[in-house]
Amino acid sequence: MSEFKDEVEAAKALHQAFADLKAEISKVIVGQDEVVRLLLISMFCEGHSLLVGVPGLAKTLLVKTISSALHLDFNRIQFTPDLMPSDILGAETLDKDRNFKFIKGPIFSNIVLADEINRTPPKTQAALLESMQEYAVTVGGKKWELDKPFFVLATQNPIEQEGTYPLPEAQLDRFMFMISLDYPSYESELSIVKQGGAPIPEIKPILDAKQIMVFQALISKVPVADNVIEYAVNLVHKTRPNTERAANVTQSYLEWGAGPRASQFLIKGAQCHALISGKYSPDIEDVKAVAEPILKHRIIRNFKAEADGMSMSKIIAELL
Repeated sequence: MSEFKDEVEAAKALHQAFADLKAEISKVIVGQDEVVRLLLISMFCEGHSLLVGVPGLAKTLLVKTISSALHLDFNRIQFTPDLMPSDILGAETLDKDRNFKFIKGPIFSNIVLADEINRTPPKTQAALLESMQEYAVTVGGKKWELDKPFFVLATQNPIEQEGTYPLPEAQLDRFMFMISLDYPSYESELSIVKQGGAPIPEIKPILDAKQIMVFQALISKVPVADNVIEYAVNLVHKTRPNTERAANVTQSYLEWGAGPRASQFLIKGAQCHALISGKYSPDIEDVKAVAEPILKHRIIRNFKAEADGMSMSKIIAELL
């Protein structure tokens, strides 16, 4: 916190930086304001995000633009059925003196875009997911720390499921947010088409790695009232069928509920949402603002929900 005289000044700086980041990113990314907002919140909360959207929605350009605005290194890994763990983590090779030398893989970057993560076998997925949890990789019995800040932004295509390896629930739980990318609105798409082949505007860095880590530490210190914590924990308990606090919609349409990590992310996300909204402490509305992308991939619908057309969004809206 050395560059700010106190935490109030740091909170104001984060509020301003968030507004500046959104304005800078909007020079390139059109019609995805909510996606940009959620991605920035997850980064300030030290969380990883899973982006779900059909091809052609500029997911790679989005991540590249955010990395430029944050002045962070960026690597993209295309996940394919023949990708090996060493292709991500790196491997040991013999140098000219016949000594083992570690060659770092593309995971050694501040932002890693794991493109179509469900196209590679579980062994390779696990190699990435371990680094997300530990912020380090182990190769040849030696541990290598990853540079901080470190974020994984993975993508999944909701169509073309043939030949894919769906992430198990335990691995999905490592992602703070599951963010759905929709098609742009008519007006936004008109703007995109009119830009045509014009050169992509240069993005001015708004923050750097050191400043991001200062803001990450600040968010952890934001005070949270007991009633807000109780609301978040109760919300998660309401998703668990056949328990004392299960909601009616849960009993009817859910097979499995969210775990304690969802409660932790709800509070952390609410802390960040409060600061970027110009408040110094979160309230229940801040929890609601981040609830859907946190719960969406942590609850499992039953057959009746699919038959009755109850989407995840509808179920979560009833739980709120």
